[in-house]
Amino acid sequence: MKLCLVRIHLILLVTLLLAACENPVKPLSEPKQGEQSKDTKEVTVVTHNGPNTVFVDGNGKLAGLEHDLANLFVKELGDGYTVKFLVVDNITKVIPALLKGKAHLAAADLTITRTRQHLVRFSVPYQSVQQQVVYNIEQENKPEKLQGLIGKRIAVPAGTSYAERLREISRNEPLLGWQELNNAGTDELLEQVAEGLLDYTIVDDHLLALLQNYYPNLGTGLALGEPEKIAWAFPKTGDPWLYNKANEFFARIQKDGTLRNLVDRYYGHSERLDALDVTTFLQRLRSVLPQYISLFKQAQEITGLDWRLLAAISYRESHWDRFSTSPTNVRGMMMLTEATADSLGVTDRLDAAQSIMGGARYVIKLRGTVPERVQEPDRTWMALAAYNIGYAHVEDARVLAQRLNLNPDSWADIKKTLPLLNKAEYYTKVKYGYANGGAPVIFVESIRTYYKILEKFESRHRRTLPSLNIAGARAKN
Repeated sequence: MKLCLVRIHLILLVTLLLAACENPVKPLSEPKQGEQSKDTKEVTVVTHNGPNTVFVDGNGKLAGLEHDLANLFVKELGDGYTVKFLVVDNITKVIPALLKGKAHLAAADLTITRTRQHLVRFSVPYQSVQQQVVYNIEQENKPEKLQGLIGKRIAVPAGTSYAERLREISRNEPLLGWQELNNAGTDELLEQVAEGLLDYTIVDDHLLALLQNYYPNLGTGLALGEPEKIAWAFPKTGDPWLYNKANEFFARIQKDGTLRNLVDRYYGHSERLDALDVTTFLQRLRSVLPQYISLFKQAQEITGLDWRLLAAISYRESHWDRFSTSPTNVRGMMMLTEATADSLGVTDRLDAAQSIMGGARYVIKLRGTVPERVQEPDRTWMALAAYNIGYAHVEDARVLAQRLNLNPDSWADIKKTLPLLNKAEYYTKVKYGYANGGAPVIFVESIRTYYKILEKFESRHRRTLPSLNIAGARAKN
């Protein structure tokens, strides 16, 4: 078995190297002193389409953690540098494209494995992940030991670290069998497990946390092996300047909190809801939401707020029940107080159209209260926290963030300081005093998750009237 694995690795290595130097990109090297900054210097980044890499978000723009990291890195290289993304079909084509000279680096959610280290040079890692065996909780076949996987229907995407890990395990478990599929992604295989077509697949924990919000009947079995590190990949040959700059970049963003904020943007909300929450939401998405979609879209036409964001807020507030009323007389689809409704011209809070439009205008108003320097989507998340608890307490949380050497313009840091407002040590030293600061954090993070689910299952609405920028829009390309 060991000789067979070595042979496979050698064949892979030879195949990739023979394909190298096909239509190579222009080499990049350290700029010479006095070099004209106006000269365009294009950095080509190879990646693949996926929720952890690069994807088109609900607003039709490129997004993804690797997308944002690469854009930020190239921006820091200086004037004249631009980024170009080479998006290959799947992960199996990422390293071959790099070795063929088609890209300067690979930013593709690549874990550092033994086989890959023979082929490329990795930057310092920026994330740690743990492979998990995923199963369908409705079928009651949770694997407790490796031996429980033998004889089961298991599939993983070809060319992944999951396939490499299974090959390593099979040295001691020769009866273990699985399929490595060339044209199937992790999302597709998780869907097959959710539908009972597969017994198990393997996935990294950070990706599973996202996708469980779409497939609530998926559960984690046993952890497979030791945790792994994710990093960028570079060719082993060539000028080391870009490689060294990448290491400096990751050292800086890990130290100053930039990396933490970016990770929070994509994963910070992923574990807020449990399986029952998601299941109920998906059921009401099919049975209740169709009654109100036209009203949410009308509100988008006027305010520019993505109708799916408005629907997510409304579900968190009332579960799309237009007659919902709290003990404190907060009422309607968007659960407006009487004073807020009056200020927005809402005469009947139980009228779904008035409530939705009033809620949308209130979000716009609150977002305008957040300082302009706060970038999206953090600006919208802070506005939603204010929707729940009032902007005064959000401002107190921003003051606390500054005192604690955190970033007052980052939602990732504000959601740390908001819960401190119920502790006397902190609320006695801010302007507006005590608040149940944990509530707006739960409120916002839940909405973020509902919004992501709606982005997956519902189409965006193309506005026909001029309007304000869509909330949550990510960096332009």
